[in-house]
Amino acid sequence: MKSSGIGGQAVMEGIMMRHGDEYSIAVRKPDQDIEVKVEPYKPFIKNKKLLKLPIIRGVFSFIDSLVIGTKCLMYSASFFEEEEEEVKKKEEKKSKMTPQELKKQEDREKKHEKWLMYGTVAFSVILSVAIFMMLPYFLTNLLRHVTNSEGLIALAESVLRIVIFLIYLALISRMKDIQRTFEYHGAEHKCINCIEHGMELNVENVLKSSREHKRCGTSFLFFVMIVSAVFLMLIRVDSHVWRIVIRLLLIPVIAGVSYEIIYLAGRSDNPLVNLLSKPGLLLQRMTTREPDAQEAEVAIRAVEAVFDWRAYLAENFGYEYMENSDE
Repeated sequence: MKSSGIGGQAVMEGIMMRHGDEYSIAVRKPDQDIEVKVEPYKPFIKNKKLLKLPIIRGVFSFIDSLVIGTKCLMYSASFFEEEEEEVKKKEEKKSKMTPQELKKQEDREKKHEKWLMYGTVAFSVILSVAIFMMLPYFLTNLLRHVTNSEGLIALAESVLRIVIFLIYLALISRMKDIQRTFEYHGAEHKCINCIEHGMELNVENVLKSSREHKRCGTSFLFFVMIVSAVFLMLIRVDSHVWRIVIRLLLIPVIAGVSYEIIYLAGRSDNPLVNLLSKPGLLLQRMTTREPDAQEAEVAIRAVEAVFDWRAYLAENFGYEYMENSDE
């Protein structure tokens, strides 16, 4: 199975899909219409040679995913955060502005959204590092009062990190809004699986496809936990300060190595790779839900905005297949 190269993310009542130099956002608005927006993909680093280097590319890909993902989440939320009356008032106010005033207003709004997005990304990263990297360290550091075994302490820290991660997933999966987002997450996976398994992209085929995919962000986070455990078992220092510094410095390396594992998994059907992917696929049962037909329709619209799935099927499954599938 050849990878389609398309990836995505669930947003509020919608889906973001990225392929090549573009990404799309499809959102089911409160009036039930589907709004589709296509934007050029602008990577954090534009040096193509640098982006081909193993591990390095994973670090920048992770940064890009955070920035674009946050931007898409904010865009999708904009359809639901204001009442219809407030929207009308804003539109009326803008209609009374001169072209120069309107441009200045739009520039202010864009600047505000940009800094809000960067602030959200920074806060998310800091919070994630504090909860999933530093909290397990400080908690397991208490074991030094009862044991001097660095191996045992490192193992306990890794296990605790995974436990905290699982508790976090279990808690957020109980939230109603998150459950809806997880349904769209399932629709995103089902669309990609539908295409990559040679089926015509329609609601019926999407709904019967698997909601698990080896290139999922959930699998990436699982490998982050495993890779961090391996590094921390191998790298040991006596200084309390240096133990903290090393954990912080290793974050980009851990992200880069985890990306390479996901990158390989998405392009290989090797039995060993499939076996290594199993735990991540099992975790996806927590972060995905079965979507309905309307959610599948939104996902399809997002895919079709940036990806020619008919050409992909023709190239990878033959024109004869395409002719039969259109009958």
